[in-house]
Amino acid sequence: MKSMRTLWMIVLLVMTGSAFAADYAREKKWADEVVPGVVVGDPVYLEQANGHKFLTLYTQVKDAKAALVIVHGLGIHPDWGLIGVLRSQLPDHGYTTLSVQMPVLGSAAKATAYPATFPEAAQRLRLAVGFLKAKGYSKIGIVSHSMGSRMSYAYLSAKPDSAVKAWVAIGMPSRADYRKVNMPVLDLYGQNDLPEVLNSAAARKAALRGKPDSEQMQVARADHFFTDMDTQLVDIVATYLNKQFK
Repeated sequence: MKSMRTLWMIVLLVMTGSAFAADYAREKKWADEVVPGVVVGDPVYLEQANGHKFLTLYTQVKDAKAALVIVHGLGIHPDWGLIGVLRSQLPDHGYTTLSVQMPVLGSAAKATAYPATFPEAAQRLRLAVGFLKAKGYSKIGIVSHSMGSRMSYAYLSAKPDSAVKAWVAIGMPSRADYRKVNMPVLDLYGQNDLPEVLNSAAARKAALRGKPDSEQMQVARADHFFTDMDTQLVDIVATYLNKQFK
């Protein structure tokens, strides 16, 4: 009986692992759609320990104040929506950007399945930071959105590279304990954001209390995607980062 239970546990773990593994075929489909349309920046592929190569979009600025890793949300790509806006417009404010394809699951996967991808997400962020350091950047920030903010938290709360000096977490959909993150944080969200973002806002604000150079900001009338508010979003993010990268 004991051996049978053990066998079923192994089968369950294998099934779970395969069900929640990153969907590399879907990533390739995104890349095939995105790369031909890139106008700002250059496609660069970074390689994981398992040999998988993932897309990043690199936009270099001469004499940049710092370099920023841009992290998208659930199931999308590094040039989608507000991520495309941030990665292409923050260079106008003096920041080099590297927008990273994060692990995606199948199109039917719910947010509750995504924590299984967090270790791989953290690995990709480490590789992104390493790429920017190899380019000569000693000051690096993270700008993330939605599920990408949860993925960034998994990386930043586990002793990231010391070159990472600031984090802008947009639309964080969880009660992130920012006390575990050893850098200034801007927790940014919209007045009309998703319920999970709004319901956890007080807890996130409490975690920022007493944290140097950190703050929470709610943007009036903004939704989760800052629809029709591109300029305001970029200005808010750039203004905060300018204070961290003087």
